[in-house]
Amino acid sequence: MANLSQAPLSLSARRTERERQDGERLWILELHQDDRLLASWEAVSGFASSQSLDRRWSPGNGAPLPAGNYSLGLPEAWGDDIWFTLTPRFETTRSGLGIHGCNPGSGCVCLPDRTSLEALASWAKMSQIQSLTVLN
Repeated sequence: MANLSQAPLSLSARRTERERQDGERLWILELHQDDRLLASWEAVSGFASSQSLDRRWSPGNGAPLPAGNYSLGLPEAWGDDIWFTLTPRFETTRSGLGIHGCNPGSGCVCLPDRTSLEALASWAKMSQIQSLTVLN
């Protein structure tokens, strides 16, 4: 972290074609500074059975997070978990979105590995990341 330039950091998430052993679709959450990849974490979003559902509709269909830009809140304690609020910057009926630890995934971005969640929280506190872009 000490060798970072003054350029802002960007956080993005993308769905892959790969699945975990439990059938959950694998996502990758990546932190960049310009073209330099600083960190990446495996994630899930949506249930295995909800991957093809309408991602912009709610309430509660368990679909993956819709593509688009989100404002990202700072990490906060959420019981034994860590929660980052995600606020869509586009029209959707979805609400209550975030990044947190969970397994399997719900309609949020879920980091099933606590170490990964803590690392993302550390980056967010240190560098004031303010947005997430879901690419696909």
